Amino acid sequence: MQYPVENPKQLEAKLDKLGRVRLSKSFFMRDMLYSTIAQAYGLVNIPDHPELAIEAGRGLCENLLEPMQEQLGPISIRSAYRSPAVNELGNNEGLNCASNEKNYAHHIWDYKGADGYLGATATVVVPSFIDYFEKTGDWTALAWWIHDHLPTYASLYFFPKYAAFNIRWSENPTTKQSIKSYVTNPHTGDKKALVNKGEVQQEVDRDAVYRPWLNSLKEN
Repeated sequence: MQYPVENPKQLEAKLDKLGRVRLSKSFFMRDMLYSTIAQAYGLVNIPDHPELAIEAGRGLCENLLEPMQEQLGPISIRSAYRSPAVNELGNNEGLNCASNEKNYAHHIWDYKGADGYLGATATVVVPSFIDYFEKTGDWTALAWWIHDHLPTYASLYFFPKYAAFNIRWSENPTTKQSIKSYVTNPHTGDKKALVNKGEVQQEVDRDAVYRPWLNSLKEN
């Protein structure tokens, strides 16, 4: 599949201008544009509709990433915005990208989802959580902390390496929250959702789950 390439100088100017846009106190659009898929295949990861991508990105950063960073320390962005062209290639090549239609208002920020609302997803790592996760395997400590402290999240999906996870924001006020994982829950021995369709699936003392992790941060 061939993708159009703009004049390099014009494209550089466009990317530079977009990258300088401030999404929140400490996050800029530049932080969200890097894509290993785009890098490997020689594509440029740039929105079709920059104004929509910026709006969705601000919702994600102001409501979720910024308050998370303020409370837990620096976070690392592994993947965030994907252009339709980059995502389509990732889907076609089997690179763990859902179809464009499924990724609208998720990793593709500049197209509204099927519900008619904007949304944005980023894949992030919380470095202050890595040591605790590698020692205990308990990704639920971070999941429940987010559930209790960042109530505007739309969905979380956890991965095995460093407890990286997708975190999504949606402007849809009726979005049903979910917390899912590819990692076995050490408390239950399964991979069942913690939250599904807005309903908590496992009644636990959530504070007791994440308190040991928070106490370990104070010790260090």
